[in-house]
Amino acid sequence: MKRETPPQSQFAAAGDSAPSTARWQLDRIVAELRVSREETHSIRRDGEARRAPSREALEAVLDGLTEALFPRHYGRFDLDGENIDYFVGNTLSVALDSLCEQIHRGALFVGDELLPGFRREDAIELTRSLASQLPSVRGVLINDLRAAFVGDPAARNFPEILIGYPGMTAIIHHRLAHILHRQDARLVARLIAEIAHARTGIDIHPGASIGSGFFIDHGTGVVIGETAVIGDNVRIYQAVTLGARHFPTDDEGNLIKGDARHPIVEDDVVIYAGATILGRITIGRGSTIGGNVWLTRDVPANSLVTQATARNKVGTGVDPSEAPR
Repeated sequence: MKRETPPQSQFAAAGDSAPSTARWQLDRIVAELRVSREETHSIRRDGEARRAPSREALEAVLDGLTEALFPRHYGRFDLDGENIDYFVGNTLSVALDSLCEQIHRGALFVGDELLPGFRREDAIELTRSLASQLPSVRGVLINDLRAAFVGDPAARNFPEILIGYPGMTAIIHHRLAHILHRQDARLVARLIAEIAHARTGIDIHPGASIGSGFFIDHGTGVVIGETAVIGDNVRIYQAVTLGARHFPTDDEGNLIKGDARHPIVEDDVVIYAGATILGRITIGRGSTIGGNVWLTRDVPANSLVTQATARNKVGTGVDPSEAPR
């Protein structure tokens, strides 16, 4: 929709006929912004300016890949045995061509010649690798879909979950972003994660490793950090945080990047709404973490942790030796 330009009278006081550059002192502001941009607060690498990846293009890529994975649900309702493969092939061709371009632009924009995708041939290879993994990704997503159906008594059928549950949208986007993150196309992966965040309210870093049969119920406010490791058949609810307890620094006070600092959640764990789990701790297999629990210590397998048990250890969460079975 074209935005109408408000009448000049809405901006200027009565009788004010001065040009906008004088009215807003633009010469001074523009000059000061130039000094900030080029000298005092410069963040741009030296060398040729490059175009950033397009968020709009990546949104279209995500939509296309999702349509190819689930053509009758997200694509066209009238597809049949004769034309469905043509639809999938054409949709993939368009989406992968665009993704390749965005991967290449992302590496160029960062400006590191060692990054995968900096050369167009590398971007093509990265895109080819992601494409080859789409059948296995779909298999994992079907397990996620089944977990949602089993885990939510309100779910009536698979189509409802697939097109209507924000948790399902978030995990589709994450599984694609995670492949790109593993291949070091990290800027594009991060943009995909932020698209998912904007669409669903669920913030999953593309570096997080998530097993099969994952279900996020409701989902708003969920945060999963970069180095989190989640096993198979895990279910979490809204406002759960799998975060870092502290941020280690080097001798000069700079943050140490890349260290494992987020929780490990083993298989068959359920984490209820509002729980905050911080640091490189392990939540043992088969455990249940109650709502609004604050945890900074390991939890043994098959534990039940509630606010009452967590308060037994002041300020630090639950003592594994005291966690009820």
